[in-house]
Amino acid sequence: MKLKPSQLQEFVKFSSTQEGSILFLSGEWTLQNIPEIEKKLKNVHEIKHLSRKIILDVSGITMIDTAGMLYFLEKRETLRKRAAKKRDIVVRGVRENGEFLKMFKLIKKHKTGKALPQTVVRHPFVAFFESVGRHFFNILNSMLLFLDFTGRTYEAFLRDLFHFSFRFREISNIVKKAGITALPIIGITTFLIGVVIAFQSAVQLQQYGANIFIVEIVSIAIARELSPIITSIVVAGRSGSAYTAQLGAMKITEELDAMSVMGFDIFRFLIVPRSVALIIVLPLLIFFGDIVGILGGMMVAKFQLGITPTSFIDRLQEVFSMRHFYAGLIKGPFFAATIAAIGCFRGLQVTRDTESIGRQTTISVVNSIFMVIIIDAVFSIIFTELGI
Repeated sequence: MKLKPSQLQEFVKFSSTQEGSILFLSGEWTLQNIPEIEKKLKNVHEIKHLSRKIILDVSGITMIDTAGMLYFLEKRETLRKRAAKKRDIVVRGVRENGEFLKMFKLIKKHKTGKALPQTVVRHPFVAFFESVGRHFFNILNSMLLFLDFTGRTYEAFLRDLFHFSFRFREISNIVKKAGITALPIIGITTFLIGVVIAFQSAVQLQQYGANIFIVEIVSIAIARELSPIITSIVVAGRSGSAYTAQLGAMKITEELDAMSVMGFDIFRFLIVPRSVALIIVLPLLIFFGDIVGILGGMMVAKFQLGITPTSFIDRLQEVFSMRHFYAGLIKGPFFAATIAAIGCFRGLQVTRDTESIGRQTTISVVNSIFMVIIIDAVFSIIFTELGI
């Protein structure tokens, strides 16, 4: 008859010496042998008369698994709690028993929440290039996802265009929120920009007696560059971030999942209306910014250089060509499409935690402003080459 492992092993043996009470632990401390080990411990009657020092000798343990180690640690804690204040619990033979030591470290590291020791030591240069490569692939992956998002958006836009099935009520509501309510901040910002440009120019022009040239400086700078840029940055920080936060909140509350399950096209119902509304409203805001910015320059010309509003307007009609106005206005739809696309894309990138909304909103604003500046630089090069 084949004997069970428990019949071949002693597991626990007690001995009392001058050094203290010793429990010799041996055999295979595995899950299937734990019931037998429990009986052995109960059968050691001398355990009630342990001395002040208890020594657990584990050098005889030939095999131990996770269950066996957890059982050992539990019994050690039980002895420690029952022991008197001056009684010590000592584990001996750990370093001589490689199997026991390995499992002991594994369980203790897991229970204390500390990371397991690294077995591979990487050179600092390897870690640096690994980090660079990881960031590069993350950026590449984001670009591919953004291209996919852009393609889906334009597909939904063309479908609505051909069928003339735009959600006009939704678009009008977004135009109101992104356009009309933005007029005060756009007006104040562009007015102050016009004042600053005119005031700084006036100081230099007075030295050469060329006061009247302030009209060209203010009108062309405002219309071609400053009003489109400043207006787009304000819209990116205001409407672009709002798009990200709105879609991110809808994703966290699972509204987007519910719409998909119900058969609604997210791009048609959420993305296209926001993009179309911003494309409509941004050129109008740029036009409004042109007027207010030139008015700011006119006011400075009046009080700083003594140029009357009538003289300013007459000079403006002489030197200001409409190509400068169109050069700034034509940038609006491109800026708007970029801001809307980035804002909505980042909103869909929000994960299931609320912290992600703030992170993606910040990324949305930064990316939008960066892309607006890049697009403006491209337009400047094109206009210069075309002589516009």
